Amino acid sequence: MHRRLLAALLALLLAPAACSSSAPAPGGAGPATASPATPGGPGGPTVRATVADGLAVPWGLVVLPGGDLLVSERDSARIVRIATPGGAGGAGGSPRADGAAGAKTEAGTVPGVVAGGEGGLLGLAVSPGFAADRLVYAYLSTAEDNRIVRIRYDPALPVGAQLGTPETLLAGIPRGPRHNGGRIAFGPDGLLYATTGDSGDPALAQDAASLGGKILRLTPDGAPAPGNPLPGSPVYSLGHRNPEGIAWDPEGRLWACEFGADTWDELNLIRPGGNYGWPELEGAGHRPGFIDPLAQWRPAEASPSGLAYADGALWMAALRGTRLWRVPIAGDHLAGSPRGYLNDAYGRLRTVVTAPDGTLLLATNNTDGRGEPRPGDDRVLRLAPGG
Repeated sequence: MHRRLLAALLALLLAPAACSSSAPAPGGAGPATASPATPGGPGGPTVRATVADGLAVPWGLVVLPGGDLLVSERDSARIVRIATPGGAGGAGGSPRADGAAGAKTEAGTVPGVVAGGEGGLLGLAVSPGFAADRLVYAYLSTAEDNRIVRIRYDPALPVGAQLGTPETLLAGIPRGPRHNGGRIAFGPDGLLYATTGDSGDPALAQDAASLGGKILRLTPDGAPAPGNPLPGSPVYSLGHRNPEGIAWDPEGRLWACEFGADTWDELNLIRPGGNYGWPELEGAGHRPGFIDPLAQWRPAEASPSGLAYADGALWMAALRGTRLWRVPIAGDHLAGSPRGYLNDAYGRLRTVVTAPDGTLLLATNNTDGRGEPRPGDDRVLRLAPGG
C-alpha cells in the first residue's frame, strides 16, 4: 500500500471525531466492571443436552442449513461434522452419512495448517449462499502467517475426503505463539469480518499498515469491503490486543470481546474506524481518540473467547474464568450488570454460538493444554439462554 495512503488511513483511524469515547454504562460511571462476587442468580441458562463429546481442542463452530454442525479442531486441523436432531438436511441442508444425533464424522483435514501455541485451525464461517455454493471459510495458521481461506465442502464424497483445496483469500496476518485472534463471521451486511491479534508485538495494533491487532471487513472474495474507513484497506477497527469474539445484536451493531494483558479484559461496541487503545490503554482510559469498553473484567474472571447474542443479552464464553457471562444490552449500552453462570461446571469455555432456534451452542476447551480434561472432554453443549 502506498505510503501516502497509509498515512491517510492512520490519520482517519486516530481522528478523535471518529473515535470519541463510547457511551458509559448506566449511571454514567464508565464501563461496567464485573467481579467474582457477581453471582449468576435466577434467569440464567439451562443446559439441555450434550450435543457431542470426545472432541480435541474444538475452536470454530458453525451451524449448517438443516441444523447439523461443523467444528474445527485447532491442533489436528480437522473439520468434524456433528449430527443434530432434525439435522439430516432440508432447508438447503445436505445429507449426512450417519443419521444418529450426536454422531461425529470427519469432513476432512485442512492442508497447510501448522499448529503450535495458540495457532492452528481456528474460526469457521459458512457462506451466506451455502445451499448453492457449499463454501466454508476458515481462519488458520501456517508456518509464516495467519490467513483466511475458503473451501468447498461436499458431504456426498467419502467421509474424511469431503473438503476441496483451500483457496487463500487473505494472507499476511501476523502469526505468533500467542494472540492470533481467529474468529470469522458473516455480518448482517453479507460481508466477512475477522478478528486478528497483535501476535505478541503490541505495536502492531496501532500500525495502520499491519493486519495485526485489528478487526477486518472483507467481501466474500477476500477484498477490502466497500465502505471501509479508507477504500483499499480491509481494516475496520484497530487498537485490539487479541479479540476472539464477535456478534451482532438485532439492530446490526457489532460487538467484540478481547483479552487484556494483566488488568482488564474488554467488551466493546465496534465503530467503523474506531481505535480501542491497545497498547496505549488496557480497559477504560477516558482519553480522547480512543474508545472505552462498555464492560471490563479481571482476566482471572474472564479471558473471553466466544461471543453471541440471544434473548436480550450478549453471552461471552470465558476460558480462564471457566464461566459463561450474560451481559444485558439495550441499544448501544448495557441494560444491567454482567452475571456469570456455569461457574467451573464445564471448565474452559471457548466458543458460543446462537442456533436458529434461539438456543446457545457452547464448546468447551479443556484439552488445549491449559485446562484439566474431564471424562468426555471436549464437548458441545446446547443451552436454553434464559434471561
